[in-house]
Amino acid sequence: MNLKLEGKRAFISGSTKGIGFAIAKQLLNEKAEVIINGRDEEKTNLAVQKLKEEFPDASVSGIVCDLGNKEEVTTLLAKLNNIDILINNVGVFELKDFENIEEEEWYRIFDINVMSSVRLSKKILPQMLQKNSGRIIFISSESGVNIPGNMIHYGMTKAAMMAVSNGLSKLTLGTEITVNTILGGPTYSDGVASTIEHIASLQNIEVEQMKSAIIQQTNPQSLIQRFIDPAEIASLAVYLSSPLSIATNGSCLRADGGTLKTI
Repeated sequence: MNLKLEGKRAFISGSTKGIGFAIAKQLLNEKAEVIINGRDEEKTNLAVQKLKEEFPDASVSGIVCDLGNKEEVTTLLAKLNNIDILINNVGVFELKDFENIEEEEWYRIFDINVMSSVRLSKKILPQMLQKNSGRIIFISSESGVNIPGNMIHYGMTKAAMMAVSNGLSKLTLGTEITVNTILGGPTYSDGVASTIEHIASLQNIEVEQMKSAIIQQTNPQSLIQRFIDPAEIASLAVYLSSPLSIATNGSCLRADGGTLKTI
């Protein structure tokens, strides 16, 4: 299927690895121009290099910015013009019991996970409205619906992302712009992979056994009974980036592997 993305310009926050990097690859495969982002210069440059090696004829670049640093964000925003596709992907999480979460930690995770998308959308949405074209996609999580008891602050931010996304979609009334949210499920990202490989090594068992045991323990209701590959979430994000997805707006679409029990 031709997704009609050739020549479209995309910015993906937090995209040197994991879901963001997978989205970058698929957009490049569709001949879009991609700008990736990371907070570490070396890692960002390495990610750009990898993408250029895989897609030598593609237009790909990187912008280093810690989206939790307001000064760096101001510099980043000044560089973002003529963006056709905004993927609000950056996010941090941690396992922590409610009673141990300090007040400043609530603000920190909210600032990175939610306010980064607010700041980016505030800059880019008016440009999209001016040319009557664009796509904004929030990468949220099923944890925003089924809030985990051991990371309530994270779940709170993912619920807030859904609210911001839905509110912004109201501002696109009668236009060719859409704003949508993807609710991802348990994904085998780089961070998750490192943790699981470490635990498996300590317990002297195969990584696949450990992955299966963790899914059974944490998400026994999962219909696919495994971790989701980042590329599987990226596929939905790239479709939503396409002009073909114009009828989908103000929606939360699930790529959760059947983890959520609600209809």
